[in-house]
Amino acid sequence: MIDLPAWSQPFLAANRATLERRGPWGRVGRDWAFGDGTGKGVVVAIVDSGVEVDHPAVGGRLTASVAVELSGDAATIVDATGEGDVVGHGTAVAGIVHALAPAAELVSVRVLGADNRGRGAAFAAAIEWAVEAGAGVVNLSLSSRSEAYHGLFHDLADDAYFANCVLVCAANNVPGASYPSLFAAVVSTAAHEVPDPSIWFYNPRPPVEFAAHGVDVDVAWRGGSRIVATGNSFAAPHLAGYVARIRAAHPGATPFEVKTILAATADNAR
Repeated sequence: MIDLPAWSQPFLAANRATLERRGPWGRVGRDWAFGDGTGKGVVVAIVDSGVEVDHPAVGGRLTASVAVELSGDAATIVDATGEGDVVGHGTAVAGIVHALAPAAELVSVRVLGADNRGRGAAFAAAIEWAVEAGAGVVNLSLSSRSEAYHGLFHDLADDAYFANCVLVCAANNVPGASYPSLFAAVVSTAAHEVPDPSIWFYNPRPPVEFAAHGVDVDVAWRGGSRIVATGNSFAAPHLAGYVARIRAAHPGATPFEVKTILAATADNAR
């Protein structure tokens, strides 16, 4: 029995039949959805632990690096060029996005420290900055369980939605509410156990709507290395890569329409 992260149970093979649904639009093809499949012209912000700029898995597509510094709860965005990844987690995420959308532009927004933890105020400031900077997609392979930040993250998710920015959010790996991953405005993501990055599922009974490859994933890591890792953190960038491809092929599509296309091209769509 595979020990999966929380929120993944609906996507297990034994439960997958309950996901089957016939959408009102009929079957939408991935060739149409993804265009040339490169993500060209789309900026994907990686809010995480930093990104190692010269890691081969990033393919030279990292164009900017910033970090959030806090003084109390006051946040300042500072240049982080040359500082790299303090953990490896952000590089793993960036590598997955690049593998799926190789022409997308990557921007790193560091909010996590060397212990792979960060404060809610820094996380919120990073989302706000990425949206205002014009990112078309923001990958959030982290979340907050603090009820004190529920309202702020809800507002930020709405702000991103109305600013034409798609937030792709990993649900927390342990049971319980996490924000902004469980808000309707975002592409909420958990892991499935199928060892194939081209497979994702849509769940018509949220709170977590999508599942992607997130178990035993071969990912880039700090120092030019690679590791095998499991978690919702690694499912989210698979969806972020596909969202970048949709946004490149259909630049006029709103976040709602992007999510609809993603659902219509899921492996359980009929």
